This record gives sequence, structure tokens and C-alpha cells, in this order.
Amino acid sequence: MLSQIQRFGGAMFTPVLLFPFAGIVVGIAIMLRNPLFVGEALTAPDNLFAQIVHIIEEGGWAVFRNMPLIFAVGLPIGLAKQAQGRACLAVLISFLTWNYFINAMGMTWGHFFGVDFSAEPTAGSGLAMIAGIKTLDTSIIGAIVISGIVTSIHNRYFDKQLPVFLGIFQGTSFVVILAFFVMIPCAWLTLLGWPKVQMGIESLQAFLRSAGALGVWVYTFLERILIPTGLHHFVYGPFIFGPAAVEGGIQVYWAQHLQEFSQSTLPLKTLFPEGGFALHGNSKVFGSVGIALALWYTASPENRVKVAGLLIPATLTAMLVGITEPLEFTFLFISPLLFAVHAVLAATMATVMYVFGVVGNMGGGLLDQFLPQNWIPMFHNHASTMFTQIGIGICFTGIYFVVFKTLIERLNLKTPGREESEIKLYSKADYQAARGQTTAPAAASQQVGQAAGFLQALGGAGNIESVNNCATRLRITLVDMAQTQSDDVFKALGAHGVVRRGNGIQVIVGLHVPQVRDQLESLMKTPLTNEQTTLTEAVS
Repeated sequence: MLSQIQRFGGAMFTPVLLFPFAGIVVGIAIMLRNPLFVGEALTAPDNLFAQIVHIIEEGGWAVFRNMPLIFAVGLPIGLAKQAQGRACLAVLISFLTWNYFINAMGMTWGHFFGVDFSAEPTAGSGLAMIAGIKTLDTSIIGAIVISGIVTSIHNRYFDKQLPVFLGIFQGTSFVVILAFFVMIPCAWLTLLGWPKVQMGIESLQAFLRSAGALGVWVYTFLERILIPTGLHHFVYGPFIFGPAAVEGGIQVYWAQHLQEFSQSTLPLKTLFPEGGFALHGNSKVFGSVGIALALWYTASPENRVKVAGLLIPATLTAMLVGITEPLEFTFLFISPLLFAVHAVLAATMATVMYVFGVVGNMGGGLLDQFLPQNWIPMFHNHASTMFTQIGIGICFTGIYFVVFKTLIERLNLKTPGREESEIKLYSKADYQAARGQTTAPAAASQQVGQAAGFLQALGGAGNIESVNNCATRLRITLVDMAQTQSDDVFKALGAHGVVRRGNGIQVIVGLHVPQVRDQLESLMKTPLTNEQTTLTEAVS
């Protein structure tokens, strides 16, 4: 069950990856429409500059205004075991059908369900427009549930053989037919139960607002500490993209009110107290530097240059785009204690910032969220808040450094570059030499070689039930964990670490994991004769 939940969490990252660029576009466009930055003349409605900015901004809103649809269609890419494109089509049709059923039932029997479908689909009405359909506002939650149901039908019945005279209904058509009838009770149950869920969400929002700093600490701690399990998506998802804190999610709400907040002189915490639940990116921007400095400082002097070569790109990745796993997994498997301390410090940093009035949409990195969506547009009227945030962040950079350095030295942890610990990222050639295989073509792609090595280390294609990925990890369900090779073999192929649980294995690869997954799936379809020729045949 945990393996399936992890797989589901990883699949959620496919649509999530669409949001950083859209957020940058919207943030910059809103800034360019602000007369405080570009002057009154350029922001006049009849000005060509303002008109062009408006057009560009509308394009950026495409992702945010269609989040349920994007999540519904995006999840099968990670969840479908085969024919992912056809699964996406089946989910799209079924998701729209489900919403049409909700609309028809609500318009016909709305009094029975206690839902007024004659109301306008505005904030707080409980209704929303999805692909032109007035329906219940189930946010991304409904999209995820329906997508999961239809993808499950696809995985089970896509290959179902029908009699010859019914052959036209095989494959995707059969999946859509089955889903059509499943959507009817799903729509009924949604109308029956979702209004009560909405009441519960409103109560949750009220509790979180009243919890204040404590709520921020617990939220941020869980978001960090669950990263090794892959379940952290289920912590931040309902807050950032769903209705846990505000209707529509913090990401959309903040973008919609960005210009209003930037022009107001009221404290940001007064304007948007729920923004405390989107401060977890501060540990990525400020904490990562302290961690990297501690790992570098505690390395042996002769190894510091090599360690810096590993830490600098990992730290920049965390700071600039908010992807921390390449850095965090360099010490997670060496000492889980360090990671637990990291989670505590991250939660404490966010809480201290919140207490001092820092709020916003800062779950990512400098380039995608901090600068375009927070610091630049808010600087004119909220510069003191920005300086407060940076000051607290720098202080915690020092705290991170001191705490990590002390723990590494006192506990003699074998972090990269210390004594006999390994600091090298192995190449495919190293792996082949260790295995006595030196015949692979020299010009072969590094990603293909890494994927081929992973395939062999996983016990071959026959030992793999399903393959998925999130931002940096391959998530694989195996037939038999005993057929896999040791973690050292995966690390020799360039993996940052390996997580095993039951028949599920996660291989932490890095930001190029989508390409490695594609290569791995291609190699799995290639017939191989024996283990000794696996790498050579796969690469060729």
C-alpha cells in the first residue's frame, strides 16, 4: 500500500512541474502592470505596452485556471503501466463526463443535494467552471480521485480481448465505455458527500488560521521529514494547489492578489496570514548553503576541491529552483539524524519568519518564486519584510553550519570527503570495469548507459512490475527485491541513494530522471539474451 501511495505521489509531480514557468510569467506580468514600477503612462489601458503585457499574462494564467484538468490528464503519465498517452485521453474524456453528470444532476436535483446550481461559480459558492462546465468545486482532489479510478480501469482492461465483432470497442474505447458507467455513481456520490467535505475544509482553514505559528511549524516539519518516503507531496499539495488553507490554493490565491498586496501598505501578514504555509522554500534557499558549507568544511583538506565539485551544483539547484533532493540525499543515507535535524531547523526557520511577519508564496527557489512572485513585486511597500526575511535566513544559514559541523565532527559521521568515505560519482565505465565488461561502445549516451546499468542492477526487465518518477527519483515496483544488487552498485552508476521498502525501490537519480526513465522503459522492451550482454545490447 505504501508503495502505491509513493507511486501516486510521484505521479503528482508531472503536472506540478508546469507551475514554475507559469508562475514566473504571471509574476513578471503583474509587476509590469504595476504603476509603482513602470509608471502611470505605461499601465494605461490604451497603452500598447500594457496591452501586450496583458496578453502575455493571460497566457500565463492558462495553467492556474485549469489546475483540476491538468492534474487529471497529467497523472496517468506516471500511473499508467502502458500506453500512457491513451490513458491520458481516456481520463480526459471521463473527467469531463463526470463533471457533465454532476452538472446535470445538480441542475435537476440540486434541492435534494442541498446545492444551488443557479448560483454564480464565484469564490465561496462551492461551484466552479471546468472546461466550460458549471460543476462542484472539488479542486485538484476530485481530479486526482477520478484520474486514479480511470487509470486503474485502463491498467486492467486496456488489453482486454473482445469478440471479433466487438473489436472496434477494444482498447481505449473499452476503457472509456466502462468509465462512463462508473462516472454515474461517482457523480452521485460527489454531490451527496462533497458539500459536507467543503464544510470540513472550511473548519480546517479556520483551525489553521487560529493555530498560527504552531500550525506553520508542524506543516513545514512534515513537508521536510517526509521527503525520504516520497509522501511530502500529500502535505504541501492540499495547501499550495488545493483548498486546505485558502480556496483554490495558496499558489493561485497569491498570484491573483499579487498586485493588490504589492500596492497595499498594510503588513503582509495582515493581508494574507495563510501565506505562512508557503515558507518551506526558505530552507532550500538559506538552509542549503549552511548544509553545503558544513559538508565542505568537515571534509579532509585534500578532498575539499572534489567535494565542492559535488556540492556546488546540488546547492545551486536547491537555491535557484527549489529541488533539494540531490543535496539532501548526499547525507540522508549516511546519517538520518542529520536529516531529522534539518527538518527541525527548516520548520523553526519558517516559524520564526512567520512570527516576524514574513508570508508569501515561497515554496520553491529564487528564480521561480522568491524573486518574480515575492521580492521584486513586494519590495516597494514591503521592503522591511524582505530584509527581515533575508536577515533571519542568513542567521539560520549560520545555525545550519554550526549544528551540522558539530554533529558531523562529534559523531564522526562519514559524510563525503571524510576519511575513507566515497566522494566520487561513478561513471558507466567504472561500473563496467568493476563487472569485467569493457566492450560497450565508447560513444554511447551516458543516460542510456546509466539506464542500462540500473536495469541490470534491478534484476532485469522481468523483475520490474512498474516504473514511475518524481522530480529526482525513479520509483519502481519489483517482483522480487532479492534479485536486485546492492546499493553500492546503484551509487557506482551515479545514483545519490536508494530507498527500499517491501517490493518498492526508489533510486535517487537527479533532475535528469525523466530521461533516464524513458531510456529504462525503452530498454525493458528490448529482448535481452543474458545478463552478461545486457549493457552492451541495451546501449547498442
